Amino acid sequence: MTAGSLVPRRAFTRQLMGGLALASAAGITRPAWAQASPKRPGKLGVVLGGGSARGFAHIGVLKALEESGYKPDVVVGTSAGSLVGAFYAAGFSPWQMEEVALKVRDIDVADLNSANKRGMFAGEALQKLVNEYVRNQPIEKLKLTFGAVATNLQSGEAVLLRSGDTGQAVRASSAIPGVFVPALVGGMELVDGGLVSPLPVRFARTLGATQVIAIDVGTKPQNNVGNGLYEVILQSFEIMGRALTALESKEADMVIRPDTSRFSSTDFAARKDLIQAGYVAGRSALAELKLKIPLAAKGK
Repeated sequence: MTAGSLVPRRAFTRQLMGGLALASAAGITRPAWAQASPKRPGKLGVVLGGGSARGFAHIGVLKALEESGYKPDVVVGTSAGSLVGAFYAAGFSPWQMEEVALKVRDIDVADLNSANKRGMFAGEALQKLVNEYVRNQPIEKLKLTFGAVATNLQSGEAVLLRSGDTGQAVRASSAIPGVFVPALVGGMELVDGGLVSPLPVRFARTLGATQVIAIDVGTKPQNNVGNGLYEVILQSFEIMGRALTALESKEADMVIRPDTSRFSSTDFAARKDLIQAGYVAGRSALAELKLKIPLAAKGK
């Protein structure tokens, strides 16, 4: 799909339905419309979209939600959202995640790759970092139901990683083509989930969420692209992803959009400001959120 193409909603739905992959060895679940699965009533899902450095804004939104009594049962993330989502599902509070975000250095996840020409970074450091923090718990052992969305590089199908190595799932979901080497999971080469599902609301419903809050930290492409390859690739992702995000957001009960427009997707030095931007957006959305998803409806 090109950046300017607007696929009719019905055709887009058919594309998604036909493109979702099943690979049991990798712990990938089949969508609800392809395989019936029981849903428990009153489950709140939070969907965390992609956005590279802007993903830090997710933490601020989660802080605002928790302060107001909204605690999800299901967490699904794509790319940067999968990283935040894995920590959250493992039991980290948003305040603890903020501490980690401000402490982790770029060098802790940027393992420059010289042996493989398919990406600038290997991705192993990111996988190791996540697993260390979640104490090597596999996805199915995390405190909250969690799924990370990635893209099958060979087929172009979306896959939902639902079990197995948590760090590997985050690595796969975040493997921006050309930046990270594709991750090998269950015999598949997986890359960034933002290619096919930058705001994976449908997958949260697949995992049983009856109400879904989607957090979209992306923004309309700005005229702030740098001269480096990394900046060009991320700007291309933003251009490509906005149309898909607009369509996916229609499936959510509530969408919260932090104002990240003044931040570049490569501005990892702005972590604290991005977290604050997310918090402001979360607080501003509460009045509308309480109308659309009353806390009483969740039994809280």
